[in-house]
Amino acid sequence: MTSAIPSDAPPAQREARWTQEDLDLRNRGMGHAGVARAQDILAKRYGLDSTERAFALLRTVSQQSNIKLHTLADAIVRTPAPDFDAPLWFPGRARFGPPPLPGLSIDTGSPGSQGAVLKAALHRVLSVTQTPMGNVQLAQSGRLHLARHTGLNPYFTDFFAFVDAPTTACSQAAAERRQVTVPDVATAPVFDEASRHAILQTGSRAAHSIPLTNGRGAVLGMVSSHHDRPLAGFTRAQLHTLHQTANDVGRWLSWHWHTIVLDALERLHAQAVTAQP
Repeated sequence: MTSAIPSDAPPAQREARWTQEDLDLRNRGMGHAGVARAQDILAKRYGLDSTERAFALLRTVSQQSNIKLHTLADAIVRTPAPDFDAPLWFPGRARFGPPPLPGLSIDTGSPGSQGAVLKAALHRVLSVTQTPMGNVQLAQSGRLHLARHTGLNPYFTDFFAFVDAPTTACSQAAAERRQVTVPDVATAPVFDEASRHAILQTGSRAAHSIPLTNGRGAVLGMVSSHHDRPLAGFTRAQLHTLHQTANDVGRWLSWHWHTIVLDALERLHAQAVTAQP
C-alpha cells in the first residue's frame, strides 16, 4: 500500500486538514481512474468507436444488474478476457445459492443485494461494539473504498472515501488479516496526522476494525466501529462474535462476486457482442 499523502503532494494536502477542493479532486481522480481503464478495455476488446459508448454499456449493465458502476468496472479490469467470439464469458460456470448469514437482519425482499447485506453487517457490528458510529469498506483496485457508513460527518466520509495507506487502523487490519483495536486515536502511532485529524474531528476517540475475509483468507472488505471515548477493549465473547460475523459476510461477498458480478459480466459480454459493427 502507498502513502495516503505522497511526499510530492501539494503543500495543502500535507496539512492535517485537507481543503474540500483537495478532497474532491482526489476522490474524483480515484473514482474515475478505474472506470476509465474499464472503458478503454471495452472499447478495444469489442471494437467500439468511442469510450463514450463503452461508458454507456457499463452504465446500462450496472443498472440492469443492480451493482455499482465502479464494482463492474473493477471486475472488468481484474478479470481475464473471454475467448474471442465466445458466446459465454464463463462457460460451464458452477452456480450456488448464497451462504447463510446468521445473526444478520436482512430485508426479505433483498436477499441478493450487497447494499442490504452491508447495512445489516454494519448494524450487527455496531450492536456488538455498542456504538452508533461506523463504516464498511470494500477492497477494490488495490485500495479500500467506503461503501456504507453511519454517524460520521461529511469530512470523515470524504477523507476516507478511498484508503490505500498503511497509516490507518483499517489498512493495518487488512494487511495483518486480524481485528485491530485503537484504544485512543489521539495517541495511537498508526495514524498520520491527516488521518488522525479526520477521525477526531468527527467525534471518534477510539476505533475497532474487523477484516471481511473469504474462505481462503483474502480480505474483501472491512467493518470499523468508532467510539466517542477511549476503549478499554472487548470481551472474548464480543471478539468471537465479530470474527464470526466478518467471516460470514466475507463468504457472502465472495459468493456475490462469483455469482452476481460474474452474471453482470456475462450480460455485458452478450450486449457488447451484439453491438459490434
